[in-house]
Amino acid sequence: MALPSHTLENGSVLVDSGQSRLAELGYKQELKRDLSLNIVGQWAVTTSVDFSLAQLIQVIILLSTGGKNGGGYEASKYVVMAFHGAILLMHAIINSLPISVLSFFGQLAAAWNLLGVLLLMILIPSVATERASAKFVFTHFNTDNGDGINSKVYIFVLGLLMSQYTLTGYDASAHMTEETKSADKNGPKGIISSIGISIIFGWGYLLGITFAVTNIPFLLSEDNDAGGYAIAEIFYLAFKDRYGNGVGGIICLGVVAIAIFFCGMSSVTSNSRMAYAFSRDGAMPLSRWWHKVNQQEVPINAVWLSAFISFCMALTSLGSLVAFQAMVSIATIGLYIAYALPIFFRVTLARKSFIPGPFNLGRYGVLVGWIAVIWVATISVLFSLPVAYPITPQTLNYTPVAVCGLLVLTIASWIVSARHWFTGPITNIDK
Repeated sequence: MALPSHTLENGSVLVDSGQSRLAELGYKQELKRDLSLNIVGQWAVTTSVDFSLAQLIQVIILLSTGGKNGGGYEASKYVVMAFHGAILLMHAIINSLPISVLSFFGQLAAAWNLLGVLLLMILIPSVATERASAKFVFTHFNTDNGDGINSKVYIFVLGLLMSQYTLTGYDASAHMTEETKSADKNGPKGIISSIGISIIFGWGYLLGITFAVTNIPFLLSEDNDAGGYAIAEIFYLAFKDRYGNGVGGIICLGVVAIAIFFCGMSSVTSNSRMAYAFSRDGAMPLSRWWHKVNQQEVPINAVWLSAFISFCMALTSLGSLVAFQAMVSIATIGLYIAYALPIFFRVTLARKSFIPGPFNLGRYGVLVGWIAVIWVATISVLFSLPVAYPITPQTLNYTPVAVCGLLVLTIASWIVSARHWFTGPITNIDK
């Protein structure tokens, strides 16, 4: 299988292989749609990651000053927005540094995440005075969730959303291929290794934390010391019940906060490289401006554009959390649709003309491709289902509205303008 990458060098193979003019136009239209879903989805990821870090900082401050029940400081939504802006500013500055420095931060982030996960997955259940049984961890469904959802199957389906969200962004290796040695081999290896590491360490982390959970309704209650921030309350209570204070839990939250910071940093890196590549292909407004690089060969304008847009997307939270959640919902479904589109073309229009790279799945490529396309189609439906009942304007899942709205805008843009000037990706490798 080819990389589900926005660069799509195989696109030139498809267009030049004798396909009809109609197929070529259809391909370009779908490619333009893929570009829109990908870049907007990645901006939404950066927004959600950095905004979640801002919220975590708010909770850390709350717990550090006594907790909600001890007169702790509860930051307003405007303070949280200021945190979000400061985080994005730091990410933009780091991503403006030379590639060698950014590479160092990337290696530091990888080490911090692996060691941090190992520490927390062992420390938290070890410190907790009460631990859940294996039966509870592996078989319990929280039907007492206050959301009107009692079906175990429905709860399981909704739970898949977090797993799918966690695994988004593994295509960052593809976006960095132009700055990677032996990219045709190391790019795919980066994608596969990131998935494997996330599965192993992520599952271990979740197991460790879950064994420290005994009272789910209390963890979700807004009346606890963390104000309903479940993970923070788990960490805080584990140390408070053991040692009489929750300082150790707050330090563990700091470990998580730094990990999220590195995640947001990498997300801005991926965003800027996508914006650079898309603008180089003429697929963005003001493309000539966004694909410029500085003396260190950093797409500096694209970096600051990505940070600015991610900040603007979060501004909707000041008016309505429902609107904010609808906007960032594109982060999961939008990205997976963007991943699935080039795979779909690989197994359909380009099935015979596609020229595989040195790293491929051989005869299993088409089979795996169809499985991927069918899976994305399935989760796109599942994740559009309501997440709370009864359905009201506040509980309605606006994901399909947001995604369909983006698709309508993209198609309208294609019909009105883009079809007259967008010619597909520019190949920067000699044939």
